[in-house]
Parts: sequence; C-alpha cells; structure tokens
Amino acid sequence: MQFADRLNNVETSAIRELFKLLGKPGIVSFAGGFPDPAMFDVEGIKEASGKALSEEPGGALQYGATEGYGPLREQLSAFMATKGAKDVAPDQLIVTTGSQQALDLLGKTMISPGDKVIVEGPTFLATIQCFRLYGAELISAPIDANGVKTDELEKLIAQHKPKFVYLIPTFGNPSGALLSLERRKQVLAMAVKHNTLIVEDDPYGDLYFGEAPSPSLLALSPTVPGSRELLAHCGSLSKVLSPGLRVGWMIAPAELLAKATMCKQFSDAHTSTFAQATAAQYLKAGRMPNTLKNVRKVYGERALAMGAALKRELGDAIAFTQPQGGLFFWASLTGANGKSKDAGDFAKKAIEQLVAFVPGAPFYAANPDLATLRLSFATADVAKIEEGVARLGKAL
Repeated sequence: MQFADRLNNVETSAIRELFKLLGKPGIVSFAGGFPDPAMFDVEGIKEASGKALSEEPGGALQYGATEGYGPLREQLSAFMATKGAKDVAPDQLIVTTGSQQALDLLGKTMISPGDKVIVEGPTFLATIQCFRLYGAELISAPIDANGVKTDELEKLIAQHKPKFVYLIPTFGNPSGALLSLERRKQVLAMAVKHNTLIVEDDPYGDLYFGEAPSPSLLALSPTVPGSRELLAHCGSLSKVLSPGLRVGWMIAPAELLAKATMCKQFSDAHTSTFAQATAAQYLKAGRMPNTLKNVRKVYGERALAMGAALKRELGDAIAFTQPQGGLFFWASLTGANGKSKDAGDFAKKAIEQLVAFVPGAPFYAANPDLATLRLSFATADVAKIEEGVARLGKAL
C-alpha cells in the first residue's frame, strides 16, 4: 500500500511501545500518565449517568451539535469561572473528545506543511506527533523549574515567526514545571507584541498539592489588553474525573472555534452526547470540589513519598525538582559516583528489576537530553512507590 507522505514525519509512541514490556508479573510501573482508577467517583458518575437518561434521554442518546451539548457547555462555563476565567460564555467554547482532539483540531486548522510551531523542550509526546503529522517544523524552547524561559522564547518567536506557541504552563507533562506568575504575564505580553497565537494546554491545573497555582493564562488575559484574542485554552476532565468519558474542551477566538468546529464535523460529527450529558449532570450536582480535594490529597502524599524515596535510594545520582502538582517527576541522571547517565540504558536495567519508567528523549522535539526520565506517581500507592524506587536503586 502507498500511504500518505505525512506518515513519514511520525513514528509509533515510545510510551505505547514500552507498555508492551509491562506484562511481566509483579512489575511496578511509573511509566503511564494515567490517573488512579481508585480515584474515580464511580457512585457520582453512576448517579450522573442515571439522571442523564431519566431527565433528558433524547438529548443524551441522540445525535448532537458539533459544538457540544448545550447543558455541558453551560456547566463548563461555570466551572471555568471557579478557576478565575469568569467571562467565558458557553458559546465561546466547543466540547472535544478529550483535550487530545482539541490539539488535533489546532493542527488541522492552523498548520500547513513547513509552518513553524514552538513547543517546550520537553513537551507532551502526543503533541509532537500530532503537529508533525500536519507537517509542522517544531522549534524547541528551553524550560526550567519555573516553566518556559521567556527570554529565550521571545528570541525564538522573533526569529521564527511561528504559527503558534504551544505551552503547558501548569504542572506540564512531562516536566511537572509550573510557569511563574511573572513569566505568565510576559507570555501574554509577547503574544500581543508579536501578534502570535498562544495555545495553553491545561489538563493538570486542578491537581495541585498545596497552595493553588497562579491563574491560567486564560484567567490572566484580561490584565493584558489584546491577549485574549491571541489565546486558545484546552481543558479536560480526564485527569480529574475520568479519561473514559473523553470530555475535553477548547476556548478560543470565534474565528478559530468556527474553523475547528467545521473540522470536527469531518472527523466525529460530535463528542458522545451520553458522555457529555453525564459530565453535565456530574458538574451540576456539585461533586467536583470534593473529588478534587480527594485526588489532591492522595496524589500529594504519593509525590512526597516518591521524592523521599528517590533521595534515599538514588541519592546524588539523580536530580529533580519536587513537583507541586500534576502526575509526574521529571528527573535527570547526574552520573555521580560512576553511575549511568543514559536513561535509555537505565530503563532496560529497570525492567529487569521489574520496575518501569519512561526515558526522557522522546519528549523533545529537538536536541534530546538522554539523561532525563519521567516517573509517574499516580497509579502506585505509597508502599508500591517505595518498593519500585528501591528497585530503581538496584538497577542503577
């Protein structure tokens, strides 16, 4: 068969390939980016789905509007208001099949072959694959523990004049980094200065462990005149409620939303109305605050346990910043005391010790740092985390 040329630009996900190795009995996995199924509010979702079927069965089971189920758009508007984005009207967002579809729609609507797009280095692996599928030339902007380095980002924007800039400002995947308030304002200001679209991906912003993080770029945009018209915001219920519902959304300027809606019509007509109606009923019932309180507590405890175990078991051979939220540790092998600095080699030795993580190289669009790795603490309890990190110590 002669496949489309665009497939030459992408390859199978390194993470999905790694999962093939995880079938061994007794393995402890820090590899996935999944939420813990034990955190799902099954009773709340069951109640919400029952109400969706009893109160408006036609709306829940019939074809629906491509833009999204009306009651869910209203609930998402109210949900965004609780997070500081108080002026998002229901018709200023579309519902997507997970936030991943929002990124795909951005690729379809914005990227022509050869267009330049700036992403963080490192960034979400699926974003790299998605944007390359549409022919983008990806430019990597360096980050630190405070998120993207805005001085370097502005130089790259001025030099490359990208179609857009893609950022995960709050507890990024894989970096776990939290963009500082000062840098958030700088990003919005440079969007206006350079007339450049900023895409804010925010699936982890509700998963903070202590103080709430700085407001999203969307919530801050009223403080920087003109920035709202140059901002697309992608959200998701996958990490806080259930990935199986596949409910995400995109807030963007009207012209972009219209083009994205048109492209969505070509792919899936609309996101599952039953899933949307269930999500709408769940949000309406007011259960989300308690759900978030619970997951923040559990994931926060696990993050502390992993940080302590890494220091205890690997010592100076690994460097990391303790995450303040999200699902991930982003770490770097230092080579101290003659230990390995190659995370790919370390991953193979770790599998032999029945513990798995993801090497960091695939998360870079360019110039990968081979010493880096990503560890997820979400799906293992504290005892499993301590056991798994002890195995990492033996492997290294």
